[in-house]
Amino acid sequence: MALSPAEAQDQVQELYKRHTAERAELDVLRLYATSKQRLPAVIPSDASNEIKEMARTARINVISIVIDSLTQALFVDGFRARDEESGDDVTVPVWEAWQANRMDKRQSGLVRATVGYGTGYMVLGQSDPERGPDLPVMRPVSPRLLTAVYGDDDDWPRFALEKRPRTDTWRLYDDELVWPFAYRDSRWELTGDPSPHGLAYPPVVRFRDAEDLDLDDEAEPDNLVGLGLGRTTRVVAGQIAPLMSLQDQINLTSFSLKVAEWYSAFRKIVLIGWTPATKTEKVEASAATVWAFDEHPDEMRVDQLAQTELSGYIQSREAALKYAATLSQTPVHELTGQLIQMSADALAAAEAGKDRKVDERQTGMGESWEQTFQAVGELMNVEVPNDAQVIWRDTSARSFAATVDALGKLVQMLGIPPAELLDRVPGLTQQDVRRIKAAMESGDALANLTNMMDRQAQPPAPEPDPAPAE
Repeated sequence: MALSPAEAQDQVQELYKRHTAERAELDVLRLYATSKQRLPAVIPSDASNEIKEMARTARINVISIVIDSLTQALFVDGFRARDEESGDDVTVPVWEAWQANRMDKRQSGLVRATVGYGTGYMVLGQSDPERGPDLPVMRPVSPRLLTAVYGDDDDWPRFALEKRPRTDTWRLYDDELVWPFAYRDSRWELTGDPSPHGLAYPPVVRFRDAEDLDLDDEAEPDNLVGLGLGRTTRVVAGQIAPLMSLQDQINLTSFSLKVAEWYSAFRKIVLIGWTPATKTEKVEASAATVWAFDEHPDEMRVDQLAQTELSGYIQSREAALKYAATLSQTPVHELTGQLIQMSADALAAAEAGKDRKVDERQTGMGESWEQTFQAVGELMNVEVPNDAQVIWRDTSARSFAATVDALGKLVQMLGIPPAELLDRVPGLTQQDVRRIKAAMESGDALANLTNMMDRQAQPPAPEPDPAPAE
């Protein structure tokens, strides 16, 4: 049931409070993902600018590598269903809405937000004349800009509040209408008439990085504010939050390495019993290759301080990077850059953990994509079969030649039609598969026609002589 204007305003105020609390925590994750988090608390606030600049440049953003590694392995290339009459795979018409909304490009933003923060959203809208009279709008939204509340139905929210950053306006979604709001002079104002969105539920689909039954009732973390950290967050889903502490460790190790390189990575000469009278005299003495002192030479002593060994810092950082690879199931060579003469089989074995992680997310996000296409079908008045499924791009490290050879053996040994295996060929999009199937069907028809014409062109076989009469 749609809200009244007064009820909509009350709902906006409640959702805004929730949005503010969520945004404060998600902003911390955003800073870590972009390597803009605050400097470590172990660095004094009155430290010199030289020290602060070293701390800033010592950030090695491991989190972004983990997020990119997953995002680049979760591309959707198609959406298909089985035709009940013919039994063939058919392209569902809702794929046209995907293409019209340029989702080939925009899907990576949704996936990046989902794997990073743990949640992402797809907002659907009525048909846009620029995309076509029957093609709805598909718009990925970050959880930093949208807050949704759920009831007993875990698939569709009860209400959702979205911030539109470019126009500085807000939208409230209920099960019938879209309410436009603006926050002016410390109060919410309805800026126009609500418009129907065309569905029987709020047009918001939630994507999750991983399914966690305890996520909506998470235990409170330890309070570390008293220790001066002030950067804790209750968000535990996604790839950023679990790696925040390890990211701080890597940054601190890199900072210590930079300090050692700058101040003590070289031997220092110590003169005991002589002090330069001026700064110029000190600089000249530092640059001189020969020193001569004609006053009290017996009271002079020259000593040196050994340079700091840097290998310990480097080994410590490499160990932390390997631990980050294990914790995030990211291939270690993606974090350390060490990839030396690895065969295709060895590379596939090194990425086995990541492949399992990707498979889990393809299963969960695949359901969210199918839920999205079901809703798009309702807006287009197109029936989308329940067994329709998305087609994921193959980004594994398996050799292309080995994959094609395996598919060829399936055709030869098990008799599987080649057209049924085209979706498993790496690099082929749904459009490529459609064109190849059409060419194969055209080629088969031409071959059948040629055989038929050859048979007709052959002279008829001579009739056998009749049997002699008795």
